[in-house]
Amino acid sequence: MNNSAFGNRGDGRRRAVILGVRPEVAGGRWPVKRALGEALRVEADIVTDGHDHLRAALLHRRKGETEFHEIPLTAGPNDLFTATFTPDKLGRHVYTVEAWIDTFATWRHGFSRKRAAGQDLSVELLAGASLVAAAAARAEARGAKEDAAWLGVVATELGSVAPAEVRADRAENAELEARMARHPDRSLVTRYLKDLEVTVDRPLARTGAWYELFPRSCGPEGQHGTLKDVEERLSYVAELGFDVLYLPPIHPIGEAFRKGPNNSPHAGPGDPGSPWAIGSEAGGHTAVHPELGTVDDLAHLAARARTLGIEIAMDIAFQASPDHPWVKEHPGWFRKRADGTIQYAENPPKKYQDVYPFDFECDDWKALWEALRGVFLFWIDKGVKVFRVDNPHTKPIAFWEWAIRTIQEQHPDTVFLAEAFTRPKLMLSLAQAGFSQSYTYFTWRTTGAELTAYLTDLMRPEVANVFRPNFWPTTPDIFPEHLQHATRAAFTIRLILAATLSPSYGIYGPSYELMEKVPRHDAEELKDNEKYQIRKWNLDHPDSLRHVIAQVNRIRKANPAIKSFGSLRFHKTDNDLVLCYSRSSEDEKNLLLVVVNLDPRHTHSAWIDLDLEALGIAPDRPIQAHDLLGGDRYSWLGSRAYVELSPQLMPAHIFSIRRFVRTENMFEYFL
Repeated sequence: MNNSAFGNRGDGRRRAVILGVRPEVAGGRWPVKRALGEALRVEADIVTDGHDHLRAALLHRRKGETEFHEIPLTAGPNDLFTATFTPDKLGRHVYTVEAWIDTFATWRHGFSRKRAAGQDLSVELLAGASLVAAAAARAEARGAKEDAAWLGVVATELGSVAPAEVRADRAENAELEARMARHPDRSLVTRYLKDLEVTVDRPLARTGAWYELFPRSCGPEGQHGTLKDVEERLSYVAELGFDVLYLPPIHPIGEAFRKGPNNSPHAGPGDPGSPWAIGSEAGGHTAVHPELGTVDDLAHLAARARTLGIEIAMDIAFQASPDHPWVKEHPGWFRKRADGTIQYAENPPKKYQDVYPFDFECDDWKALWEALRGVFLFWIDKGVKVFRVDNPHTKPIAFWEWAIRTIQEQHPDTVFLAEAFTRPKLMLSLAQAGFSQSYTYFTWRTTGAELTAYLTDLMRPEVANVFRPNFWPTTPDIFPEHLQHATRAAFTIRLILAATLSPSYGIYGPSYELMEKVPRHDAEELKDNEKYQIRKWNLDHPDSLRHVIAQVNRIRKANPAIKSFGSLRFHKTDNDLVLCYSRSSEDEKNLLLVVVNLDPRHTHSAWIDLDLEALGIAPDRPIQAHDLLGGDRYSWLGSRAYVELSPQLMPAHIFSIRRFVRTENMFEYFL
């Protein structure tokens, strides 16, 4: 088999030229990503010399299988061939493209033109008979005996002395065309120079709503919370409609250099320390902080959560407290300073004296890598399949590629979220290396122009095929300026933007729904940060956003359009403070139109200029807009619509759009 893209190696008679196949990430170095049930559309640019007819096929199989499944590629304008397949199993799949000259279609096209011109067909019929006889032989060899017999009869008829018109009618018979297509001559087929890969994840890797909380803050007043207290909190998380409950590190916390409130370098006698300072005499990354409970409690929590439709996500932070058992057992796994002491972590001007980073390039790196991968495998065995990974951009990309690939070979249903607020290309590289999804810069994008530009960049094919965004308005580490001392409307705006611009989003609660907003004076963080102290929350506070959050999550679950990131379209407005965008499901039956007032303090109105073509709406057909937040319904006709949004009432509309079609002179909803 020739493996050259241009068909000029091995056998120069291979005349089909495959110029390129899409999607292809970094020349095929990395797999693209899809979720189970999500279609993969493959495009190929294929040409040949002259006017011969080309045929092409998409070949795909699950990695490890030997036989390819084949789908014909459909020829379109400008030598573009396309086909779509939907992988039906988790894990990695392989796909590629083959192309060849269709000698029978080429012959038949010329034959029909000569017949229409009244030319002599005797020689052409003999050529056709030869092509059909060869196809009959191929059918026989493949065991298609019925086709072989039928084609053999036709070959004889075409080469007989029967009247030319009778034989010509037979040559142009539609059934002959169909049977010949089943047995093409692919002896001179060109195959694309490489096999490409697609990683197929479970749907949660594509779409989900995440809720973060600190287990130690879930207990009764004056007590350290436990994992059993978190279990009691599950009904609240389910009421809010979240798919994932994400827990910061639950491991033993070191005593050495323990941090006090607000990142103070001096901890008092009762200060619990930062959960990210992992490790003490009670254990390390495969242990549970004694005050939280036991490993069995975590397994029980994960099982109980699944009964409510919630996945438990664990934070994996590859760093260690000076008290971590590995510091004594494997001192060579940690970075040393010039004086021989272990180097604590820094992100100037921030200092993390309570944390030691691992040295991924140490002499004993293989054992270190195996131990770190073993942390994931340990918790997977306890029923946890979702992981939020802390600062992966400070660890080698080669480590993540190896670790995630080998873990998913055993457990293809695992999901990895990268907490990587770093340079865009590095974030993309982590996604290419295997992370299922990633934190983003949404946290700092506030204006309509910024949001439009950022989302447009994320939707570029070279990004969207591997990078799945997860939008967070805040985190325990980050409390952006635009929410400091903000109004209720500001928190609502950022919630709705996060939940409707991205298929995956998350909030840090209960801080977010209770609209905590007082910052530390020296950092973009909240005062009295839960990272360093235990907090108590009044979940029943009358001003809580819990009911708005629950409503938004109900909308997300009821509308498949939320899952389709690539369908996002922005629509023009005549007011820069009013942002409008739409999303549609893959079958285009579910359509959402979101309009947001970006000003949390003032009412704004705008005329929207809808891109009807992008929405699949005929300009002369009315549409019905049902506001899923407020319940109102509007009827629109044409591309322009008026909106007015008061932040004191609700700063956004989430419209379910129903398009009308005419059937037998009656209007019907197109759902």
